[in-house]
Parts: sequence; C-alpha cells; structure tokens
Amino acid sequence: MGTADDSGRERPIVIVGASLGGAKAAQALREAGHRGGIVLIGEEHERPYERPPLSKGYLLGKTPREKIYVHPPQWYAENDITLRLGTAVSAIDPAAHTVTLADDGRIEYAKLLLTTGSVPRRLPVPGADQDGVLYLRRVEDSDRIKAALRPGARVVVIGAGWIGLETAAAAREAGAEVTVLEAAELPLLRVLGREVAQVFADLHRSHGVDLRFEVRVEELTGADGTVTGVRLGDGSTVPADVVIVGIGIAPATALAEAAGLETDNGITTDEHLRTSAPDVYAAGDVANAYHPLFARHIRVEHWANAVNQPQTAARAMLGGDDAGYDRVPYFFTDAEWTPRHPNEPVASRDKLSMEYLGYVEPDGYDRVVFRGDVEANEFIAFWLKDGRVLAGMNMNVGDVTDPIRELIRSKRAVNADRLADPSVPLGEV
Repeated sequence: MGTADDSGRERPIVIVGASLGGAKAAQALREAGHRGGIVLIGEEHERPYERPPLSKGYLLGKTPREKIYVHPPQWYAENDITLRLGTAVSAIDPAAHTVTLADDGRIEYAKLLLTTGSVPRRLPVPGADQDGVLYLRRVEDSDRIKAALRPGARVVVIGAGWIGLETAAAAREAGAEVTVLEAAELPLLRVLGREVAQVFADLHRSHGVDLRFEVRVEELTGADGTVTGVRLGDGSTVPADVVIVGIGIAPATALAEAAGLETDNGITTDEHLRTSAPDVYAAGDVANAYHPLFARHIRVEHWANAVNQPQTAARAMLGGDDAGYDRVPYFFTDAEWTPRHPNEPVASRDKLSMEYLGYVEPDGYDRVVFRGDVEANEFIAFWLKDGRVLAGMNMNVGDVTDPIRELIRSKRAVNADRLADPSVPLGEV
C-alpha cells in the first residue's frame, strides 16, 4: 500500500470482524495480488465460519461442524494472514489510521475494512434473562438450541422471521412441540407481503407448528431462574421448556458511530463500499451501501452479501475505483420434514427450498404474479410495480435464478399473463 507506520514498516490492511465477510475479504485481497500485511481481528474464539448452517443443516445435525468454516485452519498461515481471535476492538481512529484493542494494544492501518455484522435484538420484557431463553447468532448458540430440541420438549419461538421459522422447522423435525408467537398478522409479512406470507403460514401449520399471530409477549415466567412459559397480552400463558427469540438483528455500528463515521441503519457507504472516512470501508450485514441498480442505499442481512461484497471492497482498497457493487440481492432458506407416513418419499409439501432475488419495500409493489402450482408448493412468485419485475422467489423450483435475475435487471415491463404461464420459458418473457 506504500504507507508506513511510525517505525517505517508498511502498515497492513486491517479487517475488523473475523466473519464470513472478513475471511472472504482477506481471500479476495490475496487473489487480487496484494502482498502486504493483512490482519483479521475477531471477538469469537472460532475461526471464521458461515452462519446459515446454524439454523439449517448444523442445527439439524446433518452438517458436521468442520463444514461450517470458511477456510481450513492452516489456510491463514499459508496465506500470511494474521488471524487474531478472541480479540475485541475498543476504538478506531480514522484520523490517526489506528485500531485500539480492548487490551490497549494498537494497530496502525493503511486501509480498514469493517465486517462487524449484526447482533440479535434482545427481548425487552421481564424474565427474558432466565436460563432456557436462547438466541441464535453464534455457533455456540446453535449448540445450545440443538441440545434443547428433543422429542416432547415444549419449544416456544418468539418471532416468525427467517430464523424463527427455520428453528421451528428444526424443532418439529426433532419431535418437539412448537408454538410460534408473532406480533404481525402473518410470518415474514414485511418481507414477502400478504400473498406469499400466507403460503409460509400454511406450510408450517401443515407440519404441526402452532402459529399464533397478532400476539403481544408481556413476560417470560419462570421457576428458580429457569423459563417455564410465555405470558401474553390477553393474560394467557404458553408453557415452555425452552424459548427461542428471533425478533430480528441490528447492525453492529457502535465502533463506527464512536469514530464519527456516517451511519443510518448500518454504516453508510457508496457503491464501492467506502465509508465517510478516508481509507475506511464496510461490507456485509453492517453496510448500508448505495446500490446503482436501485438508485438507493440498501442493507442486506444475508449470506450472499457477505460472500460477494468483500470482493468489491478488496478491489476498491487496492485502488480499483471502477469496482462498484451492483449484484441483485439474493437470499435462500431451506427446511425439510419427515414424510407423514412411513416409507413415503419426501414430497414438495414436506420440504421448503426457496431462493429470493431482488428488492422491494412492503408497499413498493402493486401486484404479485404466481407461476406454477402453489397448492403443491412448487411455484415462482413475482413482485411487480407498473409491470416491471422487482423481485422473484422460486419455491421448490430449480435452475431459474438466472432468468429471474435478468427480468429484474432489465427494468422492462412484462406481460403478466406470459409471466404466469409455465409453458412460456422465462427467458422469452
């Protein structure tokens, strides 16, 4: 990078957040030819790993622990990357180009990338600090939930978002009795809208999940410091052996805010992932990045951003001003239930393999078009505004993400009847 510290040594690129995004950024820097120092700092004692398996395969016991890690342990030394785990950062000073550690150590940097991710929102009611009240963000959280999911256990999930529904499906597959409590009228209502949210509600109810909507959680009851139930606004109590809280996440912006960086629902960046401070970048969950395709800032809390944004940040840190991030937002979810009858093959009604592309605000569309068999759980849903496809979601339908992506990128109005007709190839719509 050509910038030296006080001793004359070249300053490294420092990455705060030993997450999927942080590890991918270090990889991208080396693949782009950077030969200078790279320091990757993380609070967790685990080397960087992927989070989606924590509520999917790993939670179900189908994905072995070693498979969740981004790189094998020797990869960091082989690529001359200094990996500092179990290390908290207490402050950053953009003017001095320094990072201060919790133990008062200090690292000078040439460029700084923040991949600090998000933190779970805490449940703000009495009793929420008791044993048996669990959140899912880190691998040890998934281990605790996995241990609690046993046959006959009374599991209450608070929040019917992606984490809530995925853990509910895992609990049902483990033989637990599952109740999901949601303040809205339907699950995922803000993300999917009423038409598609109803599909998810019907699917989970058909597999024995007790879904309760428009409820208010007043208190978590307990005995001897352990949770025993959830008291609702109507005075009733739902018995619980374990409570899993999934009411959303918040971007981890405390360091950025204290350093004076511009923040607004995350760390504000341009399309090159540059923040308001010179030589400071942000990527992944924490970045509220300007998106050229949608002409606005967007913060996406999903795996694809953590995988792909670091490549743009790496190119930008190495001087590539043409490196703008304009990928169509993408996320996925998976769930599978044991068939209702012995020896019956897994059917579409017993699995959920979903991919979503695009971006649409809750009130930003005027029509939803379905293509395929909604009853059989094999369909594609499209969100349209003025005839243009803003987003598309394929449920148990494979090999369609490319044409859906092109429909979104084209920004052209489509014929809704042809869009809904499975006999018309999507590439021709």
